[in-house]
Amino acid sequence: MTPPVATPPPARPLGGVAVGLALVLLAVLVGVAAERATAPATNTAAAAGVTPTGRTTTVAVTADGMRFQPDRITVPAGDRLVIELTNNDQRRHDLVLATGAKTAILARNGTTRLDAGIIGATVEGWCSLPGHRRAGMTLTITTTATSIGTDSHTGHAAPTTEPAPAPVIDAMAEPTAGFTAHDATAPPVPTGRVHHVELRVREVVREVAPGVRQQLWTFNGTSPGPVLRGRVGDTFDVTLINDGTIDHGVDFHAGALAPDRPMRPIDPGERLTYRFTATKAGIWMYHCSTMPMLHHIGNGMYGAVIIDPPDLPAVDHEYVLVQSEFHLGPDSEPGDLAKMQAERPDAVVFNGYVSQYAHRPLTAGAGDRIRIWLLNAGPNRSSALHVVGAQFDTVYAEGGWRLRPDDPGAAQVLDLAPAAGGFVETVLPEPGRFPFVTHSMVDAERGARGVIEVR
Repeated sequence: MTPPVATPPPARPLGGVAVGLALVLLAVLVGVAAERATAPATNTAAAAGVTPTGRTTTVAVTADGMRFQPDRITVPAGDRLVIELTNNDQRRHDLVLATGAKTAILARNGTTRLDAGIIGATVEGWCSLPGHRRAGMTLTITTTATSIGTDSHTGHAAPTTEPAPAPVIDAMAEPTAGFTAHDATAPPVPTGRVHHVELRVREVVREVAPGVRQQLWTFNGTSPGPVLRGRVGDTFDVTLINDGTIDHGVDFHAGALAPDRPMRPIDPGERLTYRFTATKAGIWMYHCSTMPMLHHIGNGMYGAVIIDPPDLPAVDHEYVLVQSEFHLGPDSEPGDLAKMQAERPDAVVFNGYVSQYAHRPLTAGAGDRIRIWLLNAGPNRSSALHVVGAQFDTVYAEGGWRLRPDDPGAAQVLDLAPAAGGFVETVLPEPGRFPFVTHSMVDAERGARGVIEVR
């Protein structure tokens, strides 16, 4: 049956969002009843080799906290199974069985019935929304006569195909002649003290390395999303609009407020208003707040908010670098959550493209003072920014000054954990090409490198 369209209920607490909690299981009521019924045509994939009993077993299953409850159902062999699925989660879910039976996608508080057919062997099920199965949203159906692994061919009789291979990145390859690098120039501090921002969720296919395309989930069509800027005391009035096909949300580290409502996930076509006042300086991350967050951040949903320290002096050049990772899926498809979970990136990049500033360098003049803001969006790798041939006389990291020009020492690296940010300043005294890298060499060779060309 087609599930009813439900208007979103008042938000329930999502306190785990603000601190990056993963999966929260809530108690659910599970009812199992056996009743005689006249069965429709049997599902031969699940029923092969079993004699139908003529009975129907009905099981109530709830989707919540990125889990099915119960996540294991055992029914008498030969019974027809009907699953009554209710979605109590903040995000949308469905249930797909390996036999081919599936429900529609349920909105919050939606409910539906799934006829799983006559069960004669183990059958696996899962939520088909991106990343949900890999995050643990699975269901196993067994019978009193079988157990997992005893009849895997019968239980998984739906045709299977090998997944398309992921493309291969050559981090040394030249982009095409018409390639334009992501503009790393920092935006100026805007006038006024209230900043109205519109962030539209867009799912787009973009080139991330020469000849390699991926479907990215983005804010305003770019990854990273737009750099926002302001001062301590400024208010940001953000309108999030979900133009995508799955649920998304947003979490601004620059604000300090209860996450229950502003960080809740919203369905396609919905919008919300997120208003916060910046009370502390720094370069802060914003990112999608929808579970599994690893998949949403790893697939492009992140950006930076710069809140200037008071009395920050002007410099000759000011750049913003956001370090992140790519875990490639098949060509023009979303990133691979399994690779993200295994911490096996195909590329580590600055501003969303492999080695782009090695081919389209940042520029400065000899003797110019350069400020480089750095945000490490992760989701997993640390960053260690180093400019070859330069020393940093200014280092600001995670809200505090580590070094200033009048200090006798200097620094060689700005080291940042995932989600951390800061900036460095340097003066490059003579013309030449000054490479910059993350000094985790394996990540530099994966694409986190560039050049400052001093003229």
